[in-house]
Amino acid sequence: MPFDHRSALAQIPAKPGVYRMLDPGGMVLYVGKAKDLKRRVASYFGRALNRRQLVMVGQIADIQVTVTRTEGEALLLENNLIKSHKPRFNVLLRDDKSYPYIRLTAGDTFPGLYFYRGPRRGRTDRYFGPYPSAWATRETMQLLQKLFPVRQCEDTFYSTRTRPCLQYQIKRCTAPCCGFISPKDYARDVAHSIKFLEGRTDEVIAELAERMEQAAQALEFERAARLRDQIGTLRRIQQRQYVAGDRGDLDIIAAAEAGGTVCVQIFFIRAGRNLGNKAFFPQVPDAAGLEAVLAGFLAQFYADKEIPPEILVSVEPDEREFLEAAFSEQAGRRVGIKHRLRGDRVRWLDMARDNAELALQSRLGSRAGYGRRLEALRDMLDLDELPGRMECFDISHTRGELAVASCVVFDTEGPRKSDYRRFNIEGITPGDDYGAMEQALARRYRRVQQGEVPMPDLLFIDGGKGQLGAVRRVLAELGVTGLQLVGVAKGPDRKAGAEQLWLPERPRAVILGADSPALHLVQQIRDEAHRFAITGHRQRRDKARRTSVLEGIPGVGPKRRQSLLKAFGGLRGLTRAAPEDIARVNGISDELARRIHDAVNSETG
Repeated sequence: MPFDHRSALAQIPAKPGVYRMLDPGGMVLYVGKAKDLKRRVASYFGRALNRRQLVMVGQIADIQVTVTRTEGEALLLENNLIKSHKPRFNVLLRDDKSYPYIRLTAGDTFPGLYFYRGPRRGRTDRYFGPYPSAWATRETMQLLQKLFPVRQCEDTFYSTRTRPCLQYQIKRCTAPCCGFISPKDYARDVAHSIKFLEGRTDEVIAELAERMEQAAQALEFERAARLRDQIGTLRRIQQRQYVAGDRGDLDIIAAAEAGGTVCVQIFFIRAGRNLGNKAFFPQVPDAAGLEAVLAGFLAQFYADKEIPPEILVSVEPDEREFLEAAFSEQAGRRVGIKHRLRGDRVRWLDMARDNAELALQSRLGSRAGYGRRLEALRDMLDLDELPGRMECFDISHTRGELAVASCVVFDTEGPRKSDYRRFNIEGITPGDDYGAMEQALARRYRRVQQGEVPMPDLLFIDGGKGQLGAVRRVLAELGVTGLQLVGVAKGPDRKAGAEQLWLPERPRAVILGADSPALHLVQQIRDEAHRFAITGHRQRRDKARRTSVLEGIPGVGPKRRQSLLKAFGGLRGLTRAAPEDIARVNGISDELARRIHDAVNSETG
């Protein structure tokens, strides 16, 4: 029965909000926002549509709307619905990360500068950024350390110092922890750091030049030389980082399309300084124009991020006026989206467009190479078609302790990191890799059998014939069939390129040439599983080292732990104490004291 859009439109109000188009099975096809819901939804049934829209409208079985008070609320709701439903006709941006900032603490005589990622807390601390990557943030902090040595150590380290650390020796800190610099001189370095981060470098250079002349007149030539070097460094940084002709905050965004793939390149400009750039490759429905892609990108990218006063774009996005109104409401000030530019700004946009096209060509080239390796693997394994989903498992531990199993997933596009999983292995003999692998596979493939996880076409195991046999037993017990297994064993000398591939149906290992594209893909998948397992094991090991045995004792919370460690001077002193001594600590009963005594002594003994 065809969809009766007239009846649906009669129920839709002319108010701002979000609309959802559903197929006959109730799946969300598309999520959109509008200042006037009635007018927007009606436009899909009364005007010429492109091929993508025609396909979508032909599948509509129902339209649901949610009314909001403002455009900003509609934008936020749209973004949340897109993230939860992942509609096939929407532009999907995979960017859940938060961007790093430089944080300057406040309220201290000697404040510190820190790398920071996360929500802003408190009104007193100052934040500078965002930066496109951790590398760009740390590079800026290193430059600041060389120019104005404001401390970057944590407060716990700073408060316990009795003598200067290595940073003082290499002239990256002025040792405020030991009183080697006055609060006045330190405050001047902090002020210079703030001006540098705010883009007011000319003011800093002028102040340093005046101090250099004063030092020279006082015949303090060594200090004058240091100030001269600072000025020179600042001028070099200024030439490299500043966008000529502007000292404001803005983002420059350009989109490029080729081969069914779209790249969106964004440059972050803060206080006139180019903080760096980042490329995004959103998932785009067929036949979507760059105007629609950019509109979807902007809405999702800025949904939970700080919005600059200006956004320069390579093409005018769909719903530009709606986006401007929503962003202005979200930011609490006027936000402009501009695409008709003149002068220097045209060159900035050309720079962003060139970078987008370069990143896109690199992506397409690497994808073509990955496709060739995938085809070679299909031919080597004599498969009927390209494997759509591949999984690989590996085990990591330190002398058998705190074992972690990794599962990485690759599909026809490459690594699918959102599907990676780790498994903390428990209850096996330390060093039993077979037992660890069996446990990880059993936990993973129970979920596969229950339909919670897709069944892969290929399963790689880091190991030889023995590991492969253990895997086959686990899968047989779970009733998993039709899965192609491949064991990846290191060669006799454990050299890359001499790997042996073990297949259940072949009595001997398959040895490919070191230049085989199929082997290169197997190595990539195996190495990724190894990296992911090692990372997980190190995190688990570090957590275990940071965890006190007291944290596992019922009834011993943070305050009691603090009282115990303070009373006995640390865990070592607590292990030497008798239950009667422990019971003397405020809040510790006789029974709890015995439990604490038994726990700390069993752990150390």
